[in-house]
Amino acid sequence: MAHDHDHPHEPGAESYGRAFAIGISVNVAFVVVEAAFGIAAGSVALVADAAHNLSDVLGLALAWAALALARRKPTAQRTYGLRKTTVLAALGNAVLLVVAVGGVAWEAIGRLRHPAPVEGGALMAVAAVGVVINGVSAMLFAKGRKSDANVRGAFLHLAADAAVSLGVVVTGAIMLRTRWTWLDPLVSLLVSGVILVGTWGLFKKSLNLALDAVPDGIDAEKVQLYLASLPGVLEVHDLHIWAMSTTETALTAHLVMATNTCEPRFLGDVGAALRNRFEIDHSTLQVEPREAPNPCRQGAPGAL
Repeated sequence: MAHDHDHPHEPGAESYGRAFAIGISVNVAFVVVEAAFGIAAGSVALVADAAHNLSDVLGLALAWAALALARRKPTAQRTYGLRKTTVLAALGNAVLLVVAVGGVAWEAIGRLRHPAPVEGGALMAVAAVGVVINGVSAMLFAKGRKSDANVRGAFLHLAADAAVSLGVVVTGAIMLRTRWTWLDPLVSLLVSGVILVGTWGLFKKSLNLALDAVPDGIDAEKVQLYLASLPGVLEVHDLHIWAMSTTETALTAHLVMATNTCEPRFLGDVGAALRNRFEIDHSTLQVEPREAPNPCRQGAPGAL
């Protein structure tokens, strides 16, 4: 039996603590202002965007809390620690978004049937502020978006919000010239549709991770072919690949070997290759000789 201990740990919450604090603070302030102006101006589009931004605030808070919990040390009861909370936070965010989008879409459909006057100037002004706030907030997470799935998710979500707010600005400009009151609820429905599409992807991915499916970006078949191609390996079975968190992947497998060996260097090279080729951080390999008895059980287990 061999176990790869040399794996990266969950990124520190303190690494992005300031970014999360700033992002949450400015977005909370903006949600209050946007919702107030949206209600005063009778704009469903602004209320829709405020609801979406509120879900982003809750999402950022969940991601920050999960990142902090994931750093807690393992215990006798929770031998993996609380790393899985990052997955649960992503799943919770998806559910919150679906609920928020459903409420906004219902209101927009009612406004399409019974249009109401909308103040285009207020719509443009508040949405323009949203472009700046969401854009700046997204840049706070730009540096770590390539190495951390949670940070990348926050960056992409905020960047998308900036684009949505820009669309609201364009809508306000058109309404000032045309007085098409039906355009506001129509845009809110389109925005809700875009958000729902993105939310479905998030929900599907986080649900798969919660159910210990193979994480996106890792081809289980290629991993098995690589292990089967190793010198002396006759068979690979009981291969399992799952997410320990949104940034760490684990693997266990049994290797049936042609020779009775527990060569530490061989196992160490395999563990390093799994990290470099497939980004699998935490691997456990059990070597099974073609014929019993298994010499690995006669001595101390090898460790990578």
